[in-house]
Amino acid sequence: MNKTFNLLFYVKKAKINSVGESPIYLRITIDGKISEISTKRTVKPSKWNSAMQKVSGSSEECRSLNFYLKTFEQKVYDTYHELIRDKETVTCEALKNKLVGRGRLTRTLIPIFQDHNDRMEKLIDKEFAQGTLTRYKTCLKHTKDFLKWKYSVTDIEIKKIDYAFLNDFEFFLRTERSCNNNSAVKYIKNFGKIIRICLANGWMERDPFMNYHSKFNEVTRMFLNEKEIEVLFAKDFKNERLSLVRDIFLFSCFTGLAYIDTQKLTYQNINLGLDGSQWIYTKRQKTKTTSNIPLLSQTEKIIKKYKNHPVCLNSGKLLPILSNQKMNAYLKEIADLWGINKELTYHIARHTFATTITLSNGVHYQSRNQSQH
Repeated sequence: MNKTFNLLFYVKKAKINSVGESPIYLRITIDGKISEISTKRTVKPSKWNSAMQKVSGSSEECRSLNFYLKTFEQKVYDTYHELIRDKETVTCEALKNKLVGRGRLTRTLIPIFQDHNDRMEKLIDKEFAQGTLTRYKTCLKHTKDFLKWKYSVTDIEIKKIDYAFLNDFEFFLRTERSCNNNSAVKYIKNFGKIIRICLANGWMERDPFMNYHSKFNEVTRMFLNEKEIEVLFAKDFKNERLSLVRDIFLFSCFTGLAYIDTQKLTYQNINLGLDGSQWIYTKRQKTKTTSNIPLLSQTEKIIKKYKNHPVCLNSGKLLPILSNQKMNAYLKEIADLWGINKELTYHIARHTFATTITLSNGVHYQSRNQSQH
């Protein structure tokens, strides 16, 4: 604790400007050490009352200047007590630096968000899927657009992000970006991860999500029924590309594996189970949980069909899977040829497995190292 702390306003009479006014300075004394700081105000030396520490006179100009000096003095006191509260060593230099903002690291949102995305990109196929990175990149773009739309700025101090910011951001997503409820909530959730990073590092004092509430609307999951699967399986596609996409889609229907998990499969993932039949042993990229899945006759036929495919021979992969974007594009083409009225996407395969396949085949889908039945 400091023994002495004194403030004194004074006029530098030696410095006189063209209109005959001198600058007003504030002298700061802490434990005998002295420093001075400009108030950025001037006054005629004859009007300065040294004893009263103010300008003499009752004009509006005099009252305004005296009020400014009182406010300036209070700001110095507040900064002094802030340093003490933060358990920092209080010196004239530290106080002066904090007053003028020197040495203060201002953390802003966009660089933190970009750093998160850059780190995530380096962990693709290790901890994160490409689709996850794409969502965060889109969220960052929406964030930048929101800052321009709402505040006419390209960045913002993270300490200024509050409850109102979140509400305005969600409003922007729903109106300016025409996001439906679940998309808007998802982007806000992605944004929340960046805020949690700031809180964990001590860069923010308050969590703006403290009283913020939003929820996903329940969505009816699309899936294929038994008849639709049988028709799709039996369909003879003359086009090799569509036949390949159909087979890989059905593979996921019969295993419940997501696109990224199917893409990573090699023959090392297939081993004999305790029941003497072949099983797929893998780890889901999204949840990091172990998944043990029995190979049904349908999936065995698909694996055997592509065993000698050039892509599989060169890469060691179980299946010659295309990019997710191409898979979905070709699945829509298949749906048109097939005459199905459902929007066929690769993700439907997982829902088909969870409903139609497990019920009709008595499949025990195992995860997190559960024992086989």
